[in-house]
Order: sequence, then C-alpha cells, then structure tokens
Amino acid sequence: MDFQLSEDQRAFADMAQGLFADYCGDEQLRAHDLGGSPFMSALWQQCVTSGLHSILVPEALGGLGLGMTELMAVLEQQGRALALLPLWEQQLVCAALARYVPEASAAVLERAIQGEVMALSLTALMASHGPSLRVQDGVLHGSTLAVPLGDLAGHALLAVEARGQYRLALVDLTQPGVTRDPGLSQHHQGLADLSFAGVPVLALLPAEACAWVEQRAIACAAALQLGVTQQQLRATVAYVSERQQFGRAIGSFQLVAGQMADGHIATEALRASLWQLVWRLDQGRPSAPQAHATRALANELGHRTGHMAQHVHGGIGVDVTYPMHRYLYWSRALGVLLGGSEHHLAILGDWLADNDTLGWKYDLPEDC
Repeated sequence: MDFQLSEDQRAFADMAQGLFADYCGDEQLRAHDLGGSPFMSALWQQCVTSGLHSILVPEALGGLGLGMTELMAVLEQQGRALALLPLWEQQLVCAALARYVPEASAAVLERAIQGEVMALSLTALMASHGPSLRVQDGVLHGSTLAVPLGDLAGHALLAVEARGQYRLALVDLTQPGVTRDPGLSQHHQGLADLSFAGVPVLALLPAEACAWVEQRAIACAAALQLGVTQQQLRATVAYVSERQQFGRAIGSFQLVAGQMADGHIATEALRASLWQLVWRLDQGRPSAPQAHATRALANELGHRTGHMAQHVHGGIGVDVTYPMHRYLYWSRALGVLLGGSEHHLAILGDWLADNDTLGWKYDLPEDC
C-alpha cells in the first residue's frame, strides 16, 4: 500500500510551500505580530490569485473542485510557515453553501471566490450550556464570542439553534442590528465578539450540514496542528544539537533525546489518524468517530509537544524576539478552536456507547 501523496498532490503542496516561504520569514512574521493586522492580507491576495482559497469549491462556481486531501497538504505547509490566513474557513464556508443552499447564497459565493473574507464559527456546537445564538422566524438573536476574522468579514456562517436543532446560518454582518467588539487572538489573528438583535438570516442550512462542516473543520485544524508541530520539532532538534551544557550538546542527554522521540511518535500518530479521516471524507464514508479521535490527538500533540519544546529551549524559548514562542501560541490557539480534548473524547465515548458493532472486527461491515 502507498500512503504517500500522489505526484500532483505533492506538486500542489510544494507550490503552497514556496508561496508561504516568500511571505513568512522571521522578520515578516515579527512585523505582522507588531503591526496589528488581523491576517496577512498581501499573502491572501496571492492565495486568491493562485486559487488556494477555493480548493474545495466546485469548478462550476470558479473553484478548483478538489478534495480534502489536497487541502490537507496545503494546510500542513501553512502550519509549518505560520502563515496567518483564513484558507480553510473561507472555502469550507463556500463548499457548504454550494452543497446545501446554492441558490440562496449565489451572490455571496461569487464575492467569496473573488476574495471577500468569510467568517466561520462553530462555538455553539461545543457549548455545554447550550447555544447562545437562536433563529426564530428567520431572525437571529443572541451573541457569540471570539469569531475568527469576525471584525472584518462581510458574511459569516454561524452555528445556531433553530426549532430545537443545531443548524448553520448564513448572516450578512454589515446589516443593522449587528454589533462587533474586535480584538486579537494570542497568535495575532483578528477576531470579534458578535451580537445580533433581530438580524435576518440569509440562509439556514439543513441539520446534517453541521456534522459535514464540523468533521472537515476538525481535519483542517488537525492539518494545521501537524504542520506547526513538525516545524516546531525540527527547530527544537536543531537547537538541542548545538546547545552545549557540561561540554556536550544537550540533545545527547537521554532525557532530551527521549522527549524528541516522544514528540516525533505523537506527530506520526496524528498523521496516521488525520490521513484516515481525510480519506474517509473524500470517499463520502461515515467519519464521526475518526473526526473526534483525530481532534483529541491533535490537541494532545499541540499541548504536550509545544510545552516540551519551550522547556528544552530554556529562557530563550519565552523571548518574543526569538521565533520559538510563535509555535506555542499557534498550538494553543488551535487547541481551543473547536473544543478541547475532553469535549471530543466525551463525544467519542457517547458514540462508542451507542455503536457496539465496531468496525475493526473482521466479521462486521467496516462502517458499522
């Protein structure tokens, strides 16, 4: 069996890698951190020109019409470069609209393909206290916190409650009745708390769209986490190979070498889980348990490996003039994006309790 990317997929990832490298050197990242910009707008325009913002969007609508595997390959490179862009959010919103409500969202899709930024928030799906956004008679009420790029997006796809179900609602954020309280995340991405006072909904997606979007969002966040951690480990290995203590490189100490090995093993475990998830999504197979297992692995990887890398760097690891701190910022931001490990493990436990015909038994169908 060949578990590598195809030649075309590899070329796609290499093209993205080269583009990100041109805009994400240490000095450029530092300038962005200090500049207060909500994302890398110049690099975003290059992504729009090259079509990287529309990998999942059908060709009939001006996109590339590719799958999650191609997007995963690009997002892994984005994570390695720490390129602050709404790549996956933009096209996941567009793909969901094109799949479920193409007529109602045609004008919005056209603007998004041209590069207008779209916001996506699935916060309501993770709230233990229930949704804070409610749609009644086609009108949205309530508030939601820390929506990525909610400070500048023209439209947003938001998880809401409607008639006792979780749904996804498309909303025009420029309408009267929308209040934005802007801010910046810890990895310097623009976000905003959004409040809605009787705002008409442009489109309400069917209930099954929630799982469709959430599973793909999990895969996207995991691909970014994989890229961030790979580059973090690579930089850490280079550092401990040169840093001397007691006349020896600290990477030769058994404890440090073991920590590097643990990080590498955890990274490969996430890669295997992520590739299985992405393959199933592209094949249209049921993917709920794989998605939540992948999300838990991604969160654990980001937390444990991120803090380990900071620890072996010592004081220089927390110096914001040294690049290592950015990886920890990114891994922590990705860790809270779609809910923590406990949230997804609880959902996975509920699924296992309700599905006692497990797919790895050879005498049962795979998708039981």
